[in-house]
Amino acid sequence: MALPESPAARHQAVAGEFSRLVEQTSDWAAPAPVDGWTARDVVDHLVSWFGGFLSAGGVDLPAGSSAADDPVAAWHHHADAVQALVDKRGDESFTHPYIGPGQLATTVDRFYTSDVFMHSWDLARATGQEARLDEDFAGQLLAGMQPIEAMLRDSGQYGPAVPVSDDAPVVERLLAFVGRDPAWRPPA
Repeated sequence: MALPESPAARHQAVAGEFSRLVEQTSDWAAPAPVDGWTARDVVDHLVSWFGGFLSAGGVDLPAGSSAADDPVAAWHHHADAVQALVDKRGDESFTHPYIGPGQLATTVDRFYTSDVFMHSWDLARATGQEARLDEDFAGQLLAGMQPIEAMLRDSGQYGPAVPVSDDAPVVERLLAFVGRDPAWRPPA
């Protein structure tokens, strides 16, 4: 499945896949591939960090439920708010203090939609589901991240790369690049 090119349509598709995973999760305490995280923590991360990022550029998202209280409701509220933002205001200029000026929808796509995409794998693995990740988009993300690897690693947001073969599927190469072991499974 190829993802749409427009940032708003791509967010809708990627958030829709994450929603599918959220709705089928039954054990929110299940360990996730991020050290020390659970399935609930994956959702909490996505609904928590992005509001502050946007706020630093003068854009506010409406507050919603906490993932600690209700991860399904928190995710749906947050995903709907981000979708409304890119649908209604995506063409607006957005300036973030650390990344400079750009178009709001493009910034959401670069920094948030890609994060939802990668964390979809985390939630799927934690909960024994299959992540339906688009290989072309995974390849685009990997190609865009490789030239700035040192900056990404220095940010502390990514773990050390996990070795995989050069001919591994592109999704596995992307996940390994960001510090995930593609062979990770929850402990028995």
